[in-house]
Amino acid sequence: MAEPLITALLILLALIVIGGALFLFFTNPSLSRNWSPDQSVMPSIHFLDDNKIQINNIRNIHYRSTRDYDLEFYDRTINLEDVESAWLAISPFGGYGVAHTFVSFGLKDGTYLAISIEIRRKLKQKFDPVKAFFRQFEMMYVIADEKDVIKVRTNTIKATVRLFPIQTEKARVQAVFLDMLKRADKLGKEPEFYNTIWNNCTTNIIKHTKRFSDKPIPVWDYRYLVPEDIDKIAYRLNMIDTHLPYKEAREHFDITKIAQQAENAKDFSNAIRAEIVRRPIE
Repeated sequence: MAEPLITALLILLALIVIGGALFLFFTNPSLSRNWSPDQSVMPSIHFLDDNKIQINNIRNIHYRSTRDYDLEFYDRTINLEDVESAWLAISPFGGYGVAHTFVSFGLKDGTYLAISIEIRRKLKQKFDPVKAFFRQFEMMYVIADEKDVIKVRTNTIKATVRLFPIQTEKARVQAVFLDMLKRADKLGKEPEFYNTIWNNCTTNIIKHTKRFSDKPIPVWDYRYLVPEDIDKIAYRLNMIDTHLPYKEAREHFDITKIAQQAENAKDFSNAIRAEIVRRPIE
């Protein structure tokens, strides 16, 4: 009797595997779902003449809590030549090296635009790394004011944020900015599934930011899955604008307390960078 039972179990297992494979194969990403309000609107980009770029739906949420907020969007037209600096932001959460990474760009007028690669959640849905492996979340590029993506982490969630200035030529900064905008715009027309391993926020950041340096960035590294230490790769490639030893640089560019003190600052972006600018790096 054991053999028929084992045979039945093997057949059942095979059916489950085949059924799961067919489910994944025929599951397609979509732009039309009951999205969470903070991720309901995708950015769109219009590339105009003379290097001018019109960015629609820049997100600027004013948080009272992660569930209580005022949702705002605005449009902005910028000149590509006005994009002057890039900053790598790393915000650990949940322990075990898990972190969210994103890039912020400084403009000539002293303002900043952040681009954050995220799962696109449906209403009341929470991120689950296992589900994210099985095509349960689409992906989006959030283009936002820093008061949105940084302040919510430092001041609302009380999470750590390290903000590293990238050391590279202005032309490279503009190339990365343009590349990320094109990808953001494409996802608004051709949706993709987020994948925990090969299509997550960090793997996409690496694809874009490899343009910052002539030195090769590893095609794969375990830190792409637990990216709290992704700054170590940038540091070894001399992409971080500092002469400090690595551990001291990490402390130096931790803007968490500064951001919390700048809660009511009129110019949040420059307030969180004020101490970085003043502190001597020798």
